[in-house]
Amino acid sequence: MEIRDTRYVKTPDGVYIAYQTAGEGPIDLVWQFDFLGNVDLIWEDPGLGSFLDALTAFCRVILHDRRGTGLSSRNVPPPNLETRVSDLRLVLDAVGSDRPTLAGAMEGGAPNVLHAATDPERVRSIVWFEPMPRVVWTPDFPWGVKPEYFERDQRDLDLWGTNEYGAASAETEASGGHVLLPEEIRVRGMQSRHTATPDVARELTRIWYETDVRGVLPSVQARTLLITREDASEDIEATEHVASLMPDAAVATVPGYGPDMLDPVLDVIRPFLGVELPAPELDTILSTVLFTDIVGSTEKQASLGDRGWKDLVERHHAIVRESLQTWRGVENDTAGDGFYATFDGPARAIRCALEVAERVRDLGVEIRAGVHTGECELIESKCAGLTVSIGARVASNAGASEVLVSQTVKDLVAGSGLGFEDRGEHELKGVPESWHLYRVVG
Repeated sequence: MEIRDTRYVKTPDGVYIAYQTAGEGPIDLVWQFDFLGNVDLIWEDPGLGSFLDALTAFCRVILHDRRGTGLSSRNVPPPNLETRVSDLRLVLDAVGSDRPTLAGAMEGGAPNVLHAATDPERVRSIVWFEPMPRVVWTPDFPWGVKPEYFERDQRDLDLWGTNEYGAASAETEASGGHVLLPEEIRVRGMQSRHTATPDVARELTRIWYETDVRGVLPSVQARTLLITREDASEDIEATEHVASLMPDAAVATVPGYGPDMLDPVLDVIRPFLGVELPAPELDTILSTVLFTDIVGSTEKQASLGDRGWKDLVERHHAIVRESLQTWRGVENDTAGDGFYATFDGPARAIRCALEVAERVRDLGVEIRAGVHTGECELIESKCAGLTVSIGARVASNAGASEVLVSQTVKDLVAGSGLGFEDRGEHELKGVPESWHLYRVVG
């Protein structure tokens, strides 16, 4: 067993993220673990370890353990999707990777597409094996798992960390069409206990079952290679569906699972990575928009008079700008007592809005806020377009001290610890179709 060097990067909230690099390039390739993962042990994995080792012949392979797992800090909550992207960016900064290819299988592709959509200048391309933008079956995503699969999966977690877990999880995955190699089954229990403790495994499972990144896919501008098995018609259908949602995605099929799979996979990846692409001329980007304004501002202005109102607005603006700085928001526009800001992550936008709503009460006023995530047009480096209009309309439906969010935002913040109250379908003035809104409750 080759002992590779492991380094750490410390996040702003004090979490240590373990990472490794292997190979010299010329292309940087980040591999995201889908569920099991440990940067030391992954190289001994019969399937993935051999694949990553083969990639080092023409890539610098960059790995890291999610917070709460592997060699990263364990005494912290498991990460939501937004946190995983933030931690990935820190790792990329630490290793000096400006524009890597992002790769992963199944769930491991979710943080990659979110990163590519929100920070397109830092992504060269994407490779996604068996792409699953969500796990659970719905009428508009019939390739997801049914309740009986979920129940088996939950029972398997009772064996997490034990040698029996390998056989049990292999049977469950086989029922969903994913066949493990015998040697993978043999080491899976050991891999599971070196990935996380049982409680963390359950929370990671819950987060993924609640996550849906389909709303992000149309905003991914990076060239994308989607790889699936040629002997599984349902997997091909699901992969082609994902490709139809992305602007620049191609589908490649390879033989099913087994020791002869490695060379065909490398044969489709090498040419995909082999052409150096110029940095894209960007005119759109995925962004989260936040709108706030003071409730009953006209009445308040009348009661205070012009001088008193001016003083109140200045104090209100100072609070909003402090919160934007804390939660990494960018002020785009201010009109009277209203703010329009953008964020590269929806959870931070929500927490910023909640903080402002709490703090301005000390001024004797209340705000309303709306949050939406979508593709924005870039006009003089500022976000514009329908997404911005939707965000403003969402805010206009909020009441005093309320933060309302769209369905897209709710789907992207699973695992953030935020709660939501269903506010039903709404017609947004000037916006096509009806929109499902949710009130943030904590």
